[in-house]
Parts: sequence; structure tokens; C-alpha cells
Amino acid sequence: MLFEHLNLDPRLLSAVTEAGYTVPTPVQAQAIPALLTGSDLMVTSRTGSGKTAAFMLPALHRLATRPLTGKGPRLLVLSPTRELASQITEAAKTYGKNLKQIRTVTLLGGTPYPVQNRNLARPYDILVATPGRLLDQMDSRRVDLSQVEMFVLDEADRMLDMGFIDDVKRIASATPATRQTLMFSATFDKPIARLAETLLREPVRIEATSLKAAHENIDQRLHYVDNLAHKNRLLAHLLTDVELNQAIIFTATKRDADLLADDLSGQGHSAAALHGDMHQGARNRTLDGLRHGRLRVLVATDVAARGIDVPGISHVINYDLPKVAEDYVHRIGRTGRAGNKGIAISLASSRDFLQLQRIERFTGKSIDVHTIAGFEPRTPIRPTSPRSAARPGPAAGKGGRHSPAQDRPQHREARTPWSEQRQTKAPIRKRAG
Repeated sequence: MLFEHLNLDPRLLSAVTEAGYTVPTPVQAQAIPALLTGSDLMVTSRTGSGKTAAFMLPALHRLATRPLTGKGPRLLVLSPTRELASQITEAAKTYGKNLKQIRTVTLLGGTPYPVQNRNLARPYDILVATPGRLLDQMDSRRVDLSQVEMFVLDEADRMLDMGFIDDVKRIASATPATRQTLMFSATFDKPIARLAETLLREPVRIEATSLKAAHENIDQRLHYVDNLAHKNRLLAHLLTDVELNQAIIFTATKRDADLLADDLSGQGHSAAALHGDMHQGARNRTLDGLRHGRLRVLVATDVAARGIDVPGISHVINYDLPKVAEDYVHRIGRTGRAGNKGIAISLASSRDFLQLQRIERFTGKSIDVHTIAGFEPRTPIRPTSPRSAARPGPAAGKGGRHSPAQDRPQHREARTPWSEQRQTKAPIRKRAG
């Protein structure tokens, strides 16, 4: 199937072709025809599956073929994060470039209210927003949702994780009951199912790809480190790989992201941090640098990096393991986008044993252990004792980059999938200079 077979407005097809796409992804091929019929939709799809175009193209088609004027948006898209909202806005502009009458407004926390107020004072068709800022503007009576025809809840699972469930319900209640509603989620567990029952009417159910089975095009590697100094030396070496085009490095805390980005910049890398404490202008400049290739290394926290879609990202490096196994899948999904190959590298010590087990159980896949000549761990690869691992406290991924705690391997053997694997020698081709 080609995009031209989906009965979209010719102006949209022209924009899609100019963007370099001819064949829809599986989620697009299933979702677009269903949405054009007016059905509600519940889509479970992994990151990188093309879900933004899956809802934006039929939404733009509706706006283009049924032009109306009135106060307030006809399409409302809710996003859990600023970065994802910004990317959705860019998609609307890219695919709607030939629809001159369509105007998009974005409401994000961190953006000055006077600027947003001026944008809201003019007629617009599409509103992309994060829940908190949208509610602020609704309370100020600057946003009227009575004309909404299509309501999109993107990354609904993340909305629930971040505590936005009540905000989402309040926003939905301000839209017409006759609206068409779309929910996109990486998972479909009981909380998501309950939310779907509340918001959707006889939805078409699409499961594009299981989250756990995703990322087959990503080479997942595990490197053991003895301590913080060993981790930093290994990271510096990994960044000399000529095959590394752009990388996202994940840290456990915002402070660590800032410190590591500063250190890497001092070493001559084009690096910057991205986290929730940054002003929106600084976040936008950082993401723009990443998208246009001026930035080679982005050091980020989980929430800040959610939704980043940059084709040039060849590597994801887990400097700290995520606390939640599902976040591992979302992290590595920043590479290997649109069918490209990617590399995901996790740096771990024996104290991360329990969290590595959780990640492998969740993904159903063992992570191959790699070593690089001259950077092998000196201490035996052993887990912490079961007794200490079972206690709450220093969980995997905690401690941060500048934690004074040192890794102290325990002397108890354990057999697990990742500890039994062969260790692969992984030569790295260094960059010149």
C-alpha cells in the first residue's frame, strides 16, 4: 500500500512526498482509513511507529475538506511533555504546508503567557497542548473547546504515569460529546482500558506492535564498569566511535545531566543537557541544535527525552539504568527510528543486577555483554547479595553520576541470563582528532 491509496487530500499527499515518504507504516495503514470514517480509535503502538502522522494526516484532511470558521480549535491534541507537543506542532506544519488556511497554536508550560495570549486571540484550527497550561488558559477563558471535532490523547500511558488523569478528564468534559476521540498508548493495561471506556465510543482497536517485542533493529549491549571513574573513561572512549553520529545519554537526575554535559563539553564534544528545569527557550534551542546536527551529544533525563524523534540519533547510552523497566524500552526507542538500525549501550555494575533482571524480564530479551580491549572490568562480574538486593534503598540506576557511594561487588555467585552470556570483544573505530 502507498499513501496515494489512502484517499487523502492531494495537497497532503504532496507534502508527504516532499517529506520523503511513500509507504505508510503499519499503524498509519490501519489508522488512517479508520479515522477517515469518523470512528473512535484506541491504538497501542511503540515509539517510532509513525503514530503522529497516523492522526495528523486524517485530521488535516478533515480540516481541508470541510473548512469552517468559529472560535476555538477543531482539532485538540494533548501531549504529556513539551518536547512531544513541539514535535506534533512541527508535524502539523510539515504535512499542512500546502493548506494555507490552517493555523496551529501550541500551549506549553515555560512559554510566556503574553505570547500565548496573542496567539489565542486570532482564529486557529489546531491546538496542541500540555494539560497544565491548557487548563490555565481555560480557567482564564481564553480557550473555548466547544468546536472540537477531533480529540487526540497522545502517549496516554505517560499521561497516567505523570498524574494527569484528572486533568485529561476535565479537558475532555469541556469538548462536545459528538467529538471523534483517539487514544495512543505504548501499553494497554487496566488503567488505560478504564480511561478508554470513559473517553471512547465503540472504538476501533489497533495493536501495531507489542512494546516488549519492539526494537529488533536495535543492537542492545551491556558494558560492566568497576566504579564511577571506570564508567567515565569508558564513556569517553565510546564517544570516539566513528559510527556514532548523534547520541542521547540518559542520567538519573537533572543535576547529573547538567554536570555530565558540562564535562563532555569541556572535553571538546558538542554536548548539552535537556531536563525539566530548563526554560522553554533553552529547551527549544537545544532540540533545534540536535535536529539540525549542531549538537552531537544530548544528556537527558527520562521525562525530558520522551517523544524526541531525530533520525540522526545512532546511539543511546544508559549512563544510569532507569528505575522502571518500561523506561528502558522508551529510552532505547530514541534510536533505530523509522526502520533505521541503532545501538543502545547500558553501563552497569554488579549492584545493578536486580534492575537488569527486571529489564530482561520485561523485554523478554537478554542483553549481550560486551567488553572493549583496555576497558575490561577488573572486578569479577557478580550480583549484590540477594539479601541486600531485596532491600529498598540503592536501587539500580540510583546514586547519580557524582554519588560518593562506590560499587562493592559481593562474593556470591548467581546464574542469570545476562551473567551467563559470552563476553563479546567490541572494537571501536575512533574518530580522527
